[in-house]
Amino acid sequence: MGDGSTRSSTGSAADVVELCRRAEATGADSLWAVDHLYWPHPIGEALTTLAVAAVTTTRPKLGTCVLQLPLRPASVVAKQATALQLLSGGRFVLGLGVGIHEHEYVRAGVDYHRRGRLMDEGVAGLRRAWAGPEAGGADYVQEPASAPVPLWFGGASDAARRRAAAVGDGWVPLFLAPDEYGTALATLRRETAEAGRDPDAVEAGVVVFACVGDDDQAPVRGAQWLSELYRLPPKAFHRHLVAGTPGTCAAALGRYADAGARHILVMVAGSPAVEHFGQLRAAFAGEQLPALAGVSA
Repeated sequence: MGDGSTRSSTGSAADVVELCRRAEATGADSLWAVDHLYWPHPIGEALTTLAVAAVTTTRPKLGTCVLQLPLRPASVVAKQATALQLLSGGRFVLGLGVGIHEHEYVRAGVDYHRRGRLMDEGVAGLRRAWAGPEAGGADYVQEPASAPVPLWFGGASDAARRRAAAVGDGWVPLFLAPDEYGTALATLRRETAEAGRDPDAVEAGVVVFACVGDDDQAPVRGAQWLSELYRLPPKAFHRHLVAGTPGTCAAALGRYADAGARHILVMVAGSPAVEHFGQLRAAFAGEQLPALAGVSA
């Protein structure tokens, strides 16, 4: 089970250290950082934040959920990912996505309409960087090397799912109800087999917004929290928000596990996030759990 952390007030190392230590003590299986270069609110840089988490924690997996690879040179990301894999002792997962915010691409000077092609080129660049020197050797190489960094792909679109099936180690879509997720996961398994891979080669994950509280008020508070974060109407999140008492939320998350999810990345839509997560963790006490992971906004 992972912890979904909230926006840091200062972005200081002390804040990140305290949050990660509290999340690990609460039982988080993994900790994930959101990635945006440009955003309406202050937001920490994902890979730098995870470097602090790597030297602060010892047990949880660490990952990006998800890093927008088309906004960066693949060779730079490959070097950073290798460094995080070494710093964390092999606990790092590189979650990748193309994003949906066109203005962010405009600010970064990258063609938003080529983001799918740029993603595919970037993934190929990562693989080349991690493969080592080309035949005949080279004077300049990316060392030290690490164990292969797992690539997990976000996105619920057909293109994102097919990319995960073809070259991914994991899939973590957002905005899917449990029944939709189960159908999409079955399609992913079929597409993975069609790509010549073991149908179970791709780890099954999902990202879910959650707000713990009263069954009547938590859905309203959680939707408002997400509305302020994303600058979208609250109604945009009603269908995709797990909200209510810890028992209500646990039952809703359990439906994703029943649909096949083995990693549930919980983004807590409220503050304080670790306390919300602790209540969810307690609600699952004694049950067989998927790995519930946390996402930091």
